[in-house]
Amino acid sequence: MAQEEFRHPRLAALYDLLDPDRRDLDAYLGIAEEFGARRVLDIGCGTGVFALLLAARGIEVVGVDPAGASLAVARAKPGGDRVRWIHGDATALPPLRTDLATMTANVAQEIVAPEAWRATLRGAYEALRPGGRLVFETRVPARRAWEEWHRDASHRVTEVAGTGPVESWVDLVEVDGPLVSFRWTYVFAADGRTLTSDSTLRFREREEVEADLVAQGYAVEGVRDAPDRPGREFVFVARRPGA
Repeated sequence: MAQEEFRHPRLAALYDLLDPDRRDLDAYLGIAEEFGARRVLDIGCGTGVFALLLAARGIEVVGVDPAGASLAVARAKPGGDRVRWIHGDATALPPLRTDLATMTANVAQEIVAPEAWRATLRGAYEALRPGGRLVFETRVPARRAWEEWHRDASHRVTEVAGTGPVESWVDLVEVDGPLVSFRWTYVFAADGRTLTSDSTLRFREREEVEADLVAQGYAVEGVRDAPDRPGREFVFVARRPGA
């Protein structure tokens, strides 16, 4: 299920403003160019930032996300009509034959249940043409990123046009083995309303992810470093065997 920050219309409308630095997507744009992808499936597309960057380059894009409020934001953006938006997830897609499927940012880790993770990998596999690739990232567990998820490090006030100041911060809630739970809090100064969004990420070891990919029929071509976060992310490149 999508988190509240993606499902709630008020939070979805603010998402891009509160997280404007998307240089992490540059590497994915480079990968699409590297593999000559002309058809891309963006799994967990959210508010459509990456999908629209691809579409602006003339690439045929399908964006799928379970959060209707985020998709509404994506559709309303300039160029939104260039993308095929699907409300749902990778486990129930129409027939596709894409060159590339992606899960950017935290998308892969947000799929915490093992059965849902396996079904997502299989859904992406079925959406790829033979020879197509799945590319996604996960955080390196040994780096213990969650130790930085606290109010002192994350607190900020963002001035939003038409809304006024929005105060936001994150708190670590629980670490339970590979599952890390945290809560974002948003305070709207204009009306004093407070909204929260609870999230859980699964931190998977590299060997675990590689085994999951192989079990779903992929050939693992490589595990790269994220150029904007060296040593902090695994970037998996897996191919559906075939022509």
